[in-house]
Amino acid sequence: MVSSIDLDELKEIIDSTHGDPHHILGMHEVVSGMKRVLVARVFIPQAKEIMLFDPADQTSRYPMEKIHTDGFFEVIIKDRSEWFLYKLEIVGFDSQWVSYDPYCFSPVISELDRYLFGQGTHYEIYNKMGAHFVSHQGVDGVVFSVWAPNAKRVSVVGDFNAWDGRRGLMRALGSSGIWELFVPGLSQYDRYKFEVKTKFNQLLQKSDPYANFSELRPSTSSLVYDINKYKWNDSDWINSQKNRTLSIPMNIYEVHLGSWKRGEYNRFLTYTELAKELIPYVKDMNYTHIQLMPIEEHPFDGSWGYQLTGYFAATSRYGNPDELMAFIDLCHQNNIGVLLDWVPAHFPKDEHGLGRFDGTALYEHEDPRKGEHPDWGTYIFNYGRNEVKNFLIANAIFWVEKYHIDGLRVDAVASMLYLDYGKQGGQWIPNQYGGNHNLEAVEFIKHMNSILHKRCPQAITIAEESTAWSGVSRSVDHDGLGFDYKWNMGWMNDFLTFISKESIYRKYHHNNLTFGMVYAYTENFILVLSHDEVVHGKCSLINKMPGDLWQKFANLRVSLGFMIGHPGKKLLFMGGEFGQFDEWNETKSLDWFLLEYSHHKQMQDFARALNRFYLDEKALWYDDFSYKGFEWINSGDWEKSLVTFFRRGETKDDVVLFACNFTPVPLLRHRIGCPLLCDYVEVMNSDDSKYGGSGIVNESVIQAEHIPWDGRQYSIGLKIPPLGVTILKPKF
Repeated sequence: MVSSIDLDELKEIIDSTHGDPHHILGMHEVVSGMKRVLVARVFIPQAKEIMLFDPADQTSRYPMEKIHTDGFFEVIIKDRSEWFLYKLEIVGFDSQWVSYDPYCFSPVISELDRYLFGQGTHYEIYNKMGAHFVSHQGVDGVVFSVWAPNAKRVSVVGDFNAWDGRRGLMRALGSSGIWELFVPGLSQYDRYKFEVKTKFNQLLQKSDPYANFSELRPSTSSLVYDINKYKWNDSDWINSQKNRTLSIPMNIYEVHLGSWKRGEYNRFLTYTELAKELIPYVKDMNYTHIQLMPIEEHPFDGSWGYQLTGYFAATSRYGNPDELMAFIDLCHQNNIGVLLDWVPAHFPKDEHGLGRFDGTALYEHEDPRKGEHPDWGTYIFNYGRNEVKNFLIANAIFWVEKYHIDGLRVDAVASMLYLDYGKQGGQWIPNQYGGNHNLEAVEFIKHMNSILHKRCPQAITIAEESTAWSGVSRSVDHDGLGFDYKWNMGWMNDFLTFISKESIYRKYHHNNLTFGMVYAYTENFILVLSHDEVVHGKCSLINKMPGDLWQKFANLRVSLGFMIGHPGKKLLFMGGEFGQFDEWNETKSLDWFLLEYSHHKQMQDFARALNRFYLDEKALWYDDFSYKGFEWINSGDWEKSLVTFFRRGETKDDVVLFACNFTPVPLLRHRIGCPLLCDYVEVMNSDDSKYGGSGIVNESVIQAEHIPWDGRQYSIGLKIPPLGVTILKPKF
């Protein structure tokens, strides 16, 4: 038989260098003699014999001729003139199978999809790119697609084609840079990667940037997975969040799922096990939200999830995507919000990841002065490239819409905003105006926040931003970055500096205690005592506290009490609530056995009661972001390391008074000013003996007197405990 194929193109298929395999492979019309006939071509190196047949007419069977020893088959079908969908019966050297031919299908991704992606505005591109189960031309299978505009060719390889890049050649869709192939008959959990031949003739095997699931590290293959099957039961919660305001309680428990608690032999708990243990714990402890340190796929446990290779994949360390969805669903059914750490600032250089994806700087910049973090050894996203912006913005939307995440805590925003972040002279390039602001990143952040809030009004965004950049939590319409909240890193650093001092020296650092109120209303702040402060030799929270064992716990109680009273939403890293002594270690569980000891159990009891008090008292969260919600009574008593203040709720009579004593000297007859002439009752006291304190409490009703004090008309006399906080409310 004389083949109808050009020999040069035949060689390109066999050498896997053909840029448009569908032009050759599959079924085509050709001219034979004076008439048009059909020809079908197949390239399967593992095949000895192939029979082509019409599944709609089993009698129509056409043996294919092997026209090249490497596995190229062809048949001319002279008795049919119209194209038909066919199957292949393949006899291999050690197996045989039947399947549709991937090269007899038309494209799945439309021209509109490609156009919007190129414009950076295809906000649901995650439904197109990657691997998705579809029914195409009446056949069930998986459509694979990937963006690799500078590749010579791309193949999808996996168990289904013996990881042979010559077989899974993908079609290039115009000038979009997108490559696509529909593969019939695949199953959930089928492994795959993309084999990329670069313009430099390198062969790269890359995990799917849009994969929804991956193998457990250290394996790096992507897994075919349908994330659209889960049936949610949280509509009441989602609807309740759509009209949220800033006048809500927000007390966040920051968690690393791999080390909150572990199972036997130090194994990870699964999402299902965590749902049974973590959710009841958070509910019992009266937190409003769980903030998950990154659970997107990452190769190295020691990165804590902050160096991602799978932005659209829930890590397989703890189970599959449906199990994570069930965890989030159950959180919502228990009125617990779920926030996710999100990392659009940088990504690692692992060979299977995004770096040099098609042999060129695709997701990153070519120039390392723009494209690399020298301190972190990672790549910086190219925020000026439409397809990269689309990847990240769609990813933010993906976690909210597909996983019902309630908000994103955006990591390392400062590193995105400044071109010289973590760099020395000569390691960075100024912007077009000669400054150090990353204008493309600023525009990306604004775009992301605008679109996410428009599409998903129930979702919040939180910036981890440590500089004085103005308007981080101001709306984009008012020239801000558009975040809802900003981590208050300044308050955290100042307060930890103050509280770590021996009490005798604290009076010389009183400004560290009070300075946060100077700028408290410049942003919508969240006060944080986060994971970063309890690692790398910084000591655990309890071990930052000076003094003997009793003083350490008293210091921790007064710290949490002061934090609850201070304007701003709250966040505490796991273990701080019961006084974990060891620094956090991601390789093992928190030391839950400590709760067998009274100091730790009483500390946990105090944290639980304080959190409940916070939820119940509207004054503590109703007006966190204006001067109306807070007033100092006396912020200047530095000699005693004492601060007194009150929080105000919706009405002028809804007030809660705080007196915080940061020395071990009890103040048994102390007078403070008060806002109302009425009786006051003590509603919480960190020195209560049930919390491990010395028992200096105010048991009786305290009557305000018409004695001017602290610049106010009225005052009260009370006992203020050592290293303690007493909290009072009016009694009308």
